[in-house]
Amino acid sequence: MSTQADHGHELIPRPEQTPDALRAALAVVAPGRLEEIQRTKDETFAKAVEWQSLSPVQSWVLAWARDIEIGRRPELSARHAHAKSNLEHEDAVVAQEALRELSAVLDEAMKAVRE
Repeated sequence: MSTQADHGHELIPRPEQTPDALRAALAVVAPGRLEEIQRTKDETFAKAVEWQSLSPVQSWVLAWARDIEIGRRPELSARHAHAKSNLEHEDAVVAQEALRELSAVLDEAMKAVRE
């Protein structure tokens, strides 16, 4: 597990960006997604072999690191859940604001894992 800037209360330290470390972190912050991470890992590694490129693996690692970053930070996770719940709101202004907030949360998480 690596060190990171202080983002307030965090459930776990930020994991290393390896498949095993990401899976272990996911088991803590979102255990219901373990089958999904394994399925997408299998698909991604098959694509990497087919394409003879590591870019699918790099994208997979970053996407899961971002999702785990959201899950390990309760404040960020709450913002993410609230935004997602309003994406299809009947009030277009509320839905648009939810989309902006969701984008901001994803950007913040991605920035953090790229530090």
